[in-house]
This record gives sequence, structure tokens and C-alpha cells, in this order.
Amino acid sequence: QVQLVESGGGLVQAGASLRLSCAASGRSFSSYAMGWFRQAPGKEREFVARISGSDTITYTADSVKGRFTIARDNAKNTVYLQMNSLKPEDTAVYYCAARLGLWVGQMPPNVWGQGTQVTVSS
Repeated sequence: QVQLVESGGGLVQAGASLRLSCAASGRSFSSYAMGWFRQAPGKEREFVARISGSDTITYTADSVKGRFTIARDNAKNTVYLQMNSLKPEDTAVYYCAARLGLWVGQMPPNVWGQGTQVTVSS
């Protein structure tokens, strides 16, 4: 199965943008649906966005819809999360995740990355 490594987190001011990247190692990256989750201090991990292996279907949580966009480049084995108009409440550790094949509803990922910290100051 793939292994995932996130990058691109950091400290920004409210209103700024960041782009997170998740590089996958291993074969058949396009066979995996990819997603992003986040976990704020003292809160449960929550779903942010996911994208199908073919890059044709995306789904984004209501809390970030219109501000965050998920995309993937199968030639580079990488998935991205473009985050615009960041708010202090977006502060969290962001995790990349993968699921082999179809990923719908509450299906859990098969693979998790180690996470990258995003901090948004007011």
C-alpha cells in the first residue's frame, strides 16, 4: 500500500492562503481515493475533503466549502489541499489519507500520513 508524507503547513495570519501537499510512495496511486482530515486541539478528527482516484469526483466539508479545494496530480503521486481565506478556527493538524478503490460516506481510510500543523493567527 502507499505511504503518505504531508508538507506545506505553517503559521499564517487570518485571510492568508496555504497549499498542503501529500506525496505518496508506492504503486498504483491512481487506484486510491485521497482525502484530507484535520484535528484541532481537544477536538475529534474531522473530514475536510476527498477526491476520487480518477480526479473526477470531489467532496468537500461544508465548513470549508468555497475556501478549500482538493486536487491531485497522478503523474506526481501527489494530492493537494489549497486553503484560501484561512480563519483561526482552521488551526489544526492536517492529515492526508488514502483509501484503495471507492471511497464514499463514512468509509474509513486505509492509510494515514503523519500530519502537518497549520496555525492561523487572528
